[in-house]
Amino acid sequence: MPELRKDPILGRWIIISQERGKRPSDFLIPDKARTMGGFCPLCPGNEHTTPHEVLVYGRDGGAPADSPGWKLRVVPNKFPALIIEGNLDKQAEGLYDRMNGIGAHEVIIDTPDHNTRFVDLPPDEIQLSFAAYQSRIRDLSQDRRFNYVLVFKNYGCAAGASLEHSHTQLIALPVLPRMTDAELAGALSYFRYKDRCIYCDIIRQELQQNIRVVCQNEHFVTLTPFAPRSPFELWILPKEHSSSYIDLPESRLSSLAAIFSESMRRLDGCIPDVSYNFLLHTQPLRSEALEHYHWHFEILPALTSIAGFERGTGFYINPMPPEQSCACLKAVHL
Repeated sequence: MPELRKDPILGRWIIISQERGKRPSDFLIPDKARTMGGFCPLCPGNEHTTPHEVLVYGRDGGAPADSPGWKLRVVPNKFPALIIEGNLDKQAEGLYDRMNGIGAHEVIIDTPDHNTRFVDLPPDEIQLSFAAYQSRIRDLSQDRRFNYVLVFKNYGCAAGASLEHSHTQLIALPVLPRMTDAELAGALSYFRYKDRCIYCDIIRQELQQNIRVVCQNEHFVTLTPFAPRSPFELWILPKEHSSSYIDLPESRLSSLAAIFSESMRRLDGCIPDVSYNFLLHTQPLRSEALEHYHWHFEILPALTSIAGFERGTGFYINPMPPEQSCACLKAVHL
């Protein structure tokens, strides 16, 4: 069983998941980026090779579960970082704290087409993914063992992807991630000082200055943040204050899909087929609506390396100012 161990100095939790790699050879990195290919468990016709689906869109009602004909499919990860069966069983070992690695780890298969990238999907198909995120977070929020759900995508070897077929992942955690806790604390500190949401203030100032606004529509805005960790980092935020992604009305999903599609296509136009991660930042599960926090997506292209300086200090070295990144993104002809 996986295990969660708490760093007694920094307070962060580490997942020890032996099931995901047991031999020294598992950690060897080839000199060149691995070429992905061969059998794909996410393709239609191979449904029997994945765990049973927990959500599906697009298949005819009379068709059996775990069969072809779907537009989007959600399945438990076959090699999960955390497992859903069992109790947390929190324990102390002297000054150390540990608990069982209980959680949920799921895969959202964005499309049945193996060769279609997420950026190439039409907005109405991207919208299905955003609806699936909401559905799964709502369902997992009913499990009292879980405190937070992270939705993330790894695209390309440089961003940690191990499968070519477009997919997103979701992990439900029994603890609040330290980075999320720090983000919430920083937003709360600003709110106590200004009595305003810092994200709302960022949106207001960026729209007024219009030097880091990549694109916008009626409900959402895409920015290159003032202090980005990498070139072409993007934030996508709702213009109207909301701390919870699952509170986004279904009628707004098409607007979110439209701006997400445009933002990704602009990024792809600047740096074709760039590796990236995207992350959904939202409030903890079962939390009341937060006046000081604002849900959003962050898109992080894998263009710079995390090396000794970054690991030792927490500083990121970014060779391109966000104003220049924004100008390049806006210049892309769609």
